[in-house]
Amino acid sequence: MHAMQYSVTLPADYDMEIIRHRVRTRGHLLDTFEGLGLKAYGIRERGTDGSPVNQYAPFYLWADQAAMNRFLTGDGFRGVIRDFGRPAVHNWQGLYHRPGPAAGHTPATFTRRTEPLPESADVATAIEDALATHEKLAAAEAVHTTALGLDPHHWELVHFTLWTDAAPESTAGEHFQVLHLSTPGLARLGGGRQW
Repeated sequence: MHAMQYSVTLPADYDMEIIRHRVRTRGHLLDTFEGLGLKAYGIRERGTDGSPVNQYAPFYLWADQAAMNRFLTGDGFRGVIRDFGRPAVHNWQGLYHRPGPAAGHTPATFTRRTEPLPESADVATAIEDALATHEKLAAAEAVHTTALGLDPHHWELVHFTLWTDAAPESTAGEHFQVLHLSTPGLARLGGGRQW
């Protein structure tokens, strides 16, 4: 599994209905994309849930790295580049994925938190601690899916969780509204540790 996200930050007065329309009319195109585990079409709106910006920021879990590469060099991503410029694409090696009790329901939000690993930290211990947190989180009633990834270039962890309702206010990280969820290869992502 590989986790991936790019973010397009938009002007403060940008009409976010443009993004909603884009997702309504194009989101279904990845509903059958071979090798994609899931894509959560996420947005943040300035002044909502503490967001300082308007942002389009989809999050992906890939079951197949070749499919991820095919997407980044294909027509779908060319459309993103054409409309918004070429964004930096962050990716993380998958360490953990688990569906939650609400996996059969439509998610409304997702949270994403990155956690830098200090140079003094023992990486294996930090990962074990993060895995324990995700194991507990995976049992929470409103959790659709939770995942953990590692970026060994910047030495950071990414914590990603889909929620069927608004994420609890105590949940750290950025909060995104989910406009659409594509899950063509959700079963291929496996369950539990991948480390």
